[in-house]
Amino acid sequence: MGGFFGVAAKDDCLFDLFFGTDYHSHLGTRRGGMAVYGEKGFDRAIHNIENSPFRTKFDKDMREMKGYYGIGSISDYEPQPLIVRSHHGTYAITTVSKINNTKEIVDKIFSDGNTHFLEMSGGDINPTELVAAMINQKENLIEGIHYAQELIDGSLTLMVLTPKGIYGARDKYGRTPLVVGMKEDSFCLSFESFAYQNLGYSDLKELGPGEIVVVDEEGCKTLMAPGTKMKICTFLWVYYGYPSSSYEGVSVEQMRYNCGVKLAERDNVKPDIVAGVPDSGTAHAIGYSNASGIPFSRPFIKYTPTWPRSFMPTVQSKRDMIARMKLLAVHDLIKDKSLLLIDDSIVRGTQLRETTDFLYKSGAREVHIRPACPPLVYGCKYLNFSRSSSEMELITRRVIARLEGTEDIPDEVLKEYTDPDSEKYEQMLEEIRKELHFTTLRYNRLDDLLEAVGLPPENLCTYCWNGEDVGE
Repeated sequence: MGGFFGVAAKDDCLFDLFFGTDYHSHLGTRRGGMAVYGEKGFDRAIHNIENSPFRTKFDKDMREMKGYYGIGSISDYEPQPLIVRSHHGTYAITTVSKINNTKEIVDKIFSDGNTHFLEMSGGDINPTELVAAMINQKENLIEGIHYAQELIDGSLTLMVLTPKGIYGARDKYGRTPLVVGMKEDSFCLSFESFAYQNLGYSDLKELGPGEIVVVDEEGCKTLMAPGTKMKICTFLWVYYGYPSSSYEGVSVEQMRYNCGVKLAERDNVKPDIVAGVPDSGTAHAIGYSNASGIPFSRPFIKYTPTWPRSFMPTVQSKRDMIARMKLLAVHDLIKDKSLLLIDDSIVRGTQLRETTDFLYKSGAREVHIRPACPPLVYGCKYLNFSRSSSEMELITRRVIARLEGTEDIPDEVLKEYTDPDSEKYEQMLEEIRKELHFTTLRYNRLDDLLEAVGLPPENLCTYCWNGEDVGE
């Protein structure tokens, strides 16, 4: 995943750019970057932030860089922003994207005369560089950005910094957000709407699907009108969005309360306490507690002084280790208790199984698990939520393969496992429950989840749960 922030100001933009970008640190842990344009032209800094937060790594750059236009990026994958020299002139570019048809695009660009791409350390082509190459195929930036949006199978939201302003473009189906804020003498572009609030900006507009704008110190101008088809990612509310975020006018925190209410309305167990796996499970648990009357408690506390961020290393063995180390148990709230624990989701299941086993060893009498979203059955095609090499890393797919006797599952059979009223769905849940050592297991239903969001279902992407976009 990743996030970005841009500022166009009459005076120096670095203070706002620095803190606005830092407010996206919950969306990535690998690379951070800033690029600015001012009287001395372009300047850029990129740092590895795997072992140190953005603010620490970029404190010196913030004090030394100068510019009135700037863009910043937090990335869980590629180094960016990139500075590109082309027939459009020199520009800087940053993206939040997932490109499934990289090979086809590269072959097409080679056939059109592009000579080379730089490889990253893993041998992959930098997706942001590939987007720049697509943009450079057209006569102007607007045509180039639209061309890239249309050519990519996946998703693309971006910012392009030029000497005349910052171009912003939201994904053609609005899968990821892009908003514009304003204050006296400055305008900003941001993935997260809350990122500019403490900097004195107020909301100006949220870009629609495929909309392209240009922002400078005077204002924001739409260059390409938004499309009519919206497929924003529903998982943004469930997990990736920060509690103070809001997408399409829907608060992340409030939506999570709504999820907890829906879980409580369908439940029949009577635990002693309700708890959330911090941090993303906490709001769901509060909603459940408020609706059920069962006390909310915190048997786990995240050790925030050194692990303040939600994200984890990309190497799975290290993720598992840190998942154990960052949560501290409050044993008096566990011993002899029946616990109902809400997590945002179950992906591989490893961490939650270890958590459950730890609770039993600490004296818990029962551990009831309630994921806040439906079973994840399909790997996301549209956003870089995970670097999983195979859908078989999902516990649902491993269990389904075991039940069916093969990993090659026809789509019509997979659909049965996503239907909460089917026998196959119940079989899958029981196998997961036994494998992960839960007392009981009940997932949130997709219809309840969509009601918790409150937007028209046809505007929401639900591919990871049912293999389709609602409304298709």
